[in-house]
Amino acid sequence: MTTALGTTARTGEHCPESGVWEVVGTPSTTAPIAKGNIMPPYAGKAATWRLIRLA
Repeated sequence: MTTALGTTARTGEHCPESGVWEVVGTPSTTAPIAKGNIMPPYAGKAATWRLIRLA
C-alpha cells in the first residue's frame, strides 16, 4: 500500500514513502527522498515536508 499524496512528515522522522517531497511554507524547496530515510532539515531548521509526487 502506498502513502497518499499530501502526506506530511517532519524533520527527523523516517520517510513513509519514496517520492518528491516539498517543504511546507516559505521559502520552499523540493527534494527526492527514499522511503526509510530520515527527513532532512531545510535551511538549517526543522521543516514539515509534504509528499507531492510518488517515485
